[in-house]
Amino acid sequence: MSALYIVVPVLNEAGNMPRLFAAFHDLYQCLAERYQVTILIVNDGSTDDTLAQIEAHRGALPVRVLNHAVNQGPGRAFGTAFSHLADKLHPDDWVLTMEGDNTSRHELVQTMLRRAVEENYQVVLASPYMYGGGVINTTSLRVILSKIANQLIKEAMGVHGIFTTSSFFRLYRGEALLLLQRHYGPAVIERAGFECMLEVLIKMINLDVTISEVPMILDTSLRVGRSKMKIMRTIRGYLAIFSHLKRWRKESRDTRRVMV
Repeated sequence: MSALYIVVPVLNEAGNMPRLFAAFHDLYQCLAERYQVTILIVNDGSTDDTLAQIEAHRGALPVRVLNHAVNQGPGRAFGTAFSHLADKLHPDDWVLTMEGDNTSRHELVQTMLRRAVEENYQVVLASPYMYGGGVINTTSLRVILSKIANQLIKEAMGVHGIFTTSSFFRLYRGEALLLLQRHYGPAVIERAGFECMLEVLIKMINLDVTISEVPMILDTSLRVGRSKMKIMRTIRGYLAIFSHLKRWRKESRDTRRVMV
């Protein structure tokens, strides 16, 4: 039986834990017969009752919590989880990454798995920007700005044929994550901020990982509290990625030559 690891970074998400764990229970009931499910939560320096809420709602679920003493950012949180999985992951396993604020629609997970298995993709992204997706319960201005920013980032970075670059909600086949780890180290990710998702996407493209997308309706009303993303800090993070593009491409080529 293949393993399915559900990786979720959290920072001060106490109010979101009841609904998030209801989603975990649903996923476990749907998937436990086919996969050995493990829920891996990275507590990224929460100062509220997030840990207490995890304990209150975990029940019999197979939950493992990895703790950062202080907030380090989502890139470091994912890096901690990926490093933790480095000696556990097999090529036919799966790693599902999700937001901790309930904006990842867990109802799509089986669709993502079917897309990956039936059409033999290594990674499947959930996209609010492709046909059939959308962003609801937010201002029209934020939707327009988000779409413009997403398009500008793709054009500037040379990312083509992919609708969304920033969502945490992704399904990785084990072989894809192992490939990334062989080329870029166990943590895979260097950037600490929200730009880490673009970093991983660029690195996957460098390695010719096969990527598909499924449409998702992003409903911001499902979130308790505000997004943790700081706009100016994230913009600076995206701009900083330009300085790494050539090196990441070279690292991919160099390690490929060594492995041949």
